[in-house]
Amino acid sequence: MIIDFRQEEATTVEKSLEWWIGFNVFVLAMLALDLGVFHRKAHEVRFREAAIWSMVWIAMALLFNLGIWKGWLGPYEAAERAQRAQEFLAGYLVEKALSVDNIFVFAVIFSYFAVPPIYQHRVLFYGILGALIFRAIFIFTGVWLIERFEWTLYIFAVFLVLTGIKMIWAKDKKMDPEHNPVVRLVRKIFPVTDEYFGQKFFTRIADRLWVTPLFLVLCFVEFTDIIFAVDSIPAILIITNDPFIVFTSNVFAILGLRALYFCLAGFIQMFTYLTYGLAFILMFIGGKMFYQAIYKALHGVEYKVSIGLSLGVIGALLALSVAASWTFPPKKQEQVTV
Repeated sequence: MIIDFRQEEATTVEKSLEWWIGFNVFVLAMLALDLGVFHRKAHEVRFREAAIWSMVWIAMALLFNLGIWKGWLGPYEAAERAQRAQEFLAGYLVEKALSVDNIFVFAVIFSYFAVPPIYQHRVLFYGILGALIFRAIFIFTGVWLIERFEWTLYIFAVFLVLTGIKMIWAKDKKMDPEHNPVVRLVRKIFPVTDEYFGQKFFTRIADRLWVTPLFLVLCFVEFTDIIFAVDSIPAILIITNDPFIVFTSNVFAILGLRALYFCLAGFIQMFTYLTYGLAFILMFIGGKMFYQAIYKALHGVEYKVSIGLSLGVIGALLALSVAASWTFPPKKQEQVTV
């Protein structure tokens, strides 16, 4: 039996309120444990600590995926459970892959503003907390649009293809944080100190409220994540229109982003060609949507692509881009230091 990557007649899985509450309580508990226990005292996150946390988050996501396959979401038939598990895995893999682009940007931001390593985790913690809120808004807005105007899927598909092309075209374009509109807006609203005041975002000087450079960095991180969400959310919504699966796969990928950053930041220049892999993944997802529509128009029947095949293509593109980065590294003088 071939399972469609996103079946036209798929309906949103009705989850009980307890499932939504339970998952969000779990997320809040993990965030509280992270900030209140493991990072209560600011410290530089070393590779070993980051690697352990990265593996923990990946293991949690895979365990949750196993639970979906075992029937946690309801008494569905085996084929339905397998489909939803594969939808979650596809969404998680796409979001995890695209989040690597965030890491490139984080590295540039931290380097430009000379953020001390000891304070970088705090910025990413609150940045990701805001990202979870914004992505939830994007997800539910996207699901609402698709349920009422199915043609919006084709708009998402066009957007993904164009985004993939843009990623290739603008791969070597330099980013200038100082001219970012968010940074300029913050500077107009608040006076900004020249130096850091520990891990504070705000401070008072002569009875006047000032923001520190750390707050500028936080605003920039939030802004860039919103931009990346505009790319990644449509990709997952084309995979599945189940808001619970879209939300949970997104959350697991985002929660592991901090640890992944501290794992890869030291040798991120080794992934030179990863951007090409991510670009082709977006174009593949968007293009597949159009191919299915054209096939149906010409033959009167749907052409169904299995999620397993799609996962294989996504995995192969990632593997090829990473392998190419390691096999054909750029010349030393061409490497970008961040």
